[in-house]
Formats: sequence, C-alpha cells, structure tokens
Amino acid sequence: MKNDGKTNIRLLSETELTDWLLARDEPRFRAKQIWQWLWQKDVDSFDRMTNLSKSLRSLLDEHFYISKAGLAQTQKSTDGTLKNAVGLADGLTVESVVIPSGKRITLCVSSQVGCSLDCRFCATARLKRMRNLTYDEIVDQVMQARHQAGEHFDARLTNIVFMGMGEPLLNYDNVLKAIRIITSPEALGMSPSRITLSTAGIPKMIRRLADDNPRIGLAVSLHSAIDEVRSRLMPVNARTGGLDALMDSLQYWYSKTRSKITFEYLILRGINDNSKAIDALIRYARRVPSKVNLIRYNPADSFDPYEGADERWFETYRKRLQEAGITATVRHSAGADIDAACGQLAGKWEADVPKIPYKRL
Repeated sequence: MKNDGKTNIRLLSETELTDWLLARDEPRFRAKQIWQWLWQKDVDSFDRMTNLSKSLRSLLDEHFYISKAGLAQTQKSTDGTLKNAVGLADGLTVESVVIPSGKRITLCVSSQVGCSLDCRFCATARLKRMRNLTYDEIVDQVMQARHQAGEHFDARLTNIVFMGMGEPLLNYDNVLKAIRIITSPEALGMSPSRITLSTAGIPKMIRRLADDNPRIGLAVSLHSAIDEVRSRLMPVNARTGGLDALMDSLQYWYSKTRSKITFEYLILRGINDNSKAIDALIRYARRVPSKVNLIRYNPADSFDPYEGADERWFETYRKRLQEAGITATVRHSAGADIDAACGQLAGKWEADVPKIPYKRL
C-alpha cells in the first residue's frame, strides 16, 4: 500500500526496519522501540513515539505512514456479542465478532474479504473473494477487540479463533505473520495456545502448518464423514482428494504437533441427521486424536435453503460419540440475532462486495 509515495511501516518486518535504520546511521535498538510502538502500544502517528528523537520521528514521517483498519460500525446482540464492520483502507469491509462467555472473551477474526470455497451452508460463500487481508489488517481486528473487551466487558481478550470470513490457509503467509505478531512478547503477547485456526480442509496447507508449528490449535469444518455428502456440501473436499487425503494431513499434523484436532460439525435436517452419518463420523474421528463440536445451523436470511436438525439429534450424536470414547460438545451459538453466529458473516454492511446466490445440495 502507498500513500503519497510513502510506505506503510507496519508492513515492514523488524529485520527490514532494522536494516532501514542502520542504513541511516540510527542505532539498532530503535527498531525494537518503533516495533513496540506499532504493535504493543498501538499508536497511529509517529509524533506519539515519545522516546524517539524529533529528528527520527520526522525522518519516519517523511518515508512512511501508519495504516490502520477502522471500526465502521458495531452491533451488539442481546447476549452481549459484538459484531464489527471493519473498514479497510481501500474501502472494503470485513467482519469480526467478539463473544463473551463467562470469563472467556473470544474474537472471531476474518482473513479474507469474501471467500472462494463456495461451501453451500455458509453465508460468507455468497461473497465473491475480493482479496486476502494483509497481516496488519488481521492484527487490527485483534487490537480493536482488546479495546472492546475492556470497554464493554471490563475484561481482557482471552481467545482468538480464525473462523471469520475467508479460508485462513489460503492466505497462509499473512495469517502466520499475524499470529507471530499476536504472540510476540514485544507485540500483543498472547499465548499461542489461546489461538485456533479453523479450515475447510486444505491438506497440503495443513501439512505446511504442521511443519511451521506455530503451536496453535487446529479445527476442521467437517460436517460429514461421507465423501459424497461432504463434497456436495463443501466442493473443496472433492478438489483436494476427499476425506482420506484430509485425514492423512491431520495424522501428519498430530505426529508433528501432538495437538488434538477439533472437528466442527453442523447437523442439518435431511442431510446428516441420521445414524449412517453418525457411524461414519465415529469411524473417521477415531483415526486421529480429536474432539467434536456439534453446531446448530444459523440461517442467514429467509431465502436460506437449509434447516437445522431437530434438537434430539444433538443428544443422539453426543451420546453416540461419547460412548465411542470421543469427546463431543454442543456449541452455543452466540449473536444469532445480529447475524454474528457461526456461518452468518455475509458482509451485509458492504454494498460494494458482489453477492452470489445460495446453493443447495
């Protein structure tokens, strides 16, 4: 990004910033000071970097600018959930969600403007993918949520889930850079164990994530352990080799990280509310150390072609899974009244993002 010939300083790594300063005869430690101002103290101007000399502040202002995503609008649910319209420098918008639950305050963060995966049940799939978010735009969502956690809940942000708009593994480099800043002691300082990345299942990228091992949790949107059904719900399944290829990558993940996988599983009326689907899930989940989150379906509008299953199926699934030795929980859907629940992020505040129709099986 450019601004009157200047460069967004937040897109420089600490090494790049150090090299730039050394080339101008500034001491190496200045890079760490600037880094902390940008990522720990969250300043929006060089004038606020008060432990730098005025001459250095002027030099920085001559060559750089500080780009920050803004909060265009916030809605508050009856259960306290906050949905943010996050305004980007190019005029596009993404959504983030801040979810209070007891002592936990969880941020659901977006990684792309729109999405290219076309999952049939997801409102975000109605948005054409416009672009990847840069890592500073991802971190900005976290900084905004940290402020909101204190302002609205008198608490600290405790958890981050990459479950917002977009497929994080298709924006791999920016997502990993964002995680490194979020977890750096010289930046936001959050524990990696408090971060979960949710993916539709891109086997080669899961392997890459396992090799890099940022020590975060991994969740997989599964929704069916029957190839034919999953491929119709999630076309990415067929394009990436199906459930066996996905399982191979998950077993590789566990061998590298020793971290259990979480399977996210919607129960849909007439799709997977049957014993055959449960049997298939049990067989699949047993192949790798894992747990299952059972999720109620949240329709995005009156034209939504899907329906959630009867409540009895949640107890049936949970009981059968636990009898098989697999931990299973039913996830509470927060923020449904403001379209902030799982699968409902559809950029309704962004008129410029083209929409595509819902598709059913």
